[in-house]
Parts: sequence; structure tokens; C-alpha cells
Amino acid sequence: MSSEVEEAKKGLEGTGLSLAANLHGNLNSAMGDAHLKDILQNIKSSKTPTVINYGASWCRVCSQILPAFCQLSNKFPKLSFVYADIDECPETTQDIRYTPTFRFYRDGERVDEMLGAGEERLEDRLWLHSDQ
Repeated sequence: MSSEVEEAKKGLEGTGLSLAANLHGNLNSAMGDAHLKDILQNIKSSKTPTVINYGASWCRVCSQILPAFCQLSNKFPKLSFVYADIDECPETTQDIRYTPTFRFYRDGERVDEMLGAGEERLEDRLWLHSDQ
């Protein structure tokens, strides 16, 4: 055994779930408050429609919808997908009261929010907010 302590994995890797490969490079994880602040700042200056999945590693419903969220990133290549674990980003997620929460951004502004899971509901919302 190695005497070095392995750093805990964060974001999507830290979930321990088997997730679909991201084929279009449009799926990212927030790796802490500073990173999520950067992502939110980039959303404000970007024209790319974005969805942020606010979840938690201990949330069973979050674990159930996350594989579908990752798969859907391959179906909607013009959307930017972000996963943010509320325990890894405690400062920037203080207003999240329910997990999972999906927030949709267009032209830098938050335009929609979906609480809870539901693969079909999520896909419908993604279709609505994408430029397909």
C-alpha cells in the first residue's frame, strides 16, 4: 500500500457512478466554489445555452438522474452541461434548497428551473432550451 493519501475525487468522478463518456466536450464539473464562480461568470458572457445540475453525492434521486444527465449531454451538443455538488461548492450553492435542481441559462440569464428528477421531463426542458 502507498503511504501517500490519495486526494478525494470531486465532481462527476467523485460520484463513483458509471457515467456515459462525453462525446462533445460540453459536460463539465464544478470543482469547488472558485471554479463554480468562474463557470457562472463565463455563462454571463457566453451565448451558449447552459444547464447546471445541482446535486449531492448522498442524494439517491441525484444518483439516479445523473447518468441520464450525462447521456443527454451527448444528445444536445449545442448545450453546455455542468454538474455541481452542493457539498463541494457550499458558498455558491447556499440558495439551493432541493436536490437535484436544474437551472437553465440563455444569453447569460437564468431562464428556467426544474426541481427533482424525471428523465423525460429533463429531456423536454433540454429540448426547449437548446437550439436544435
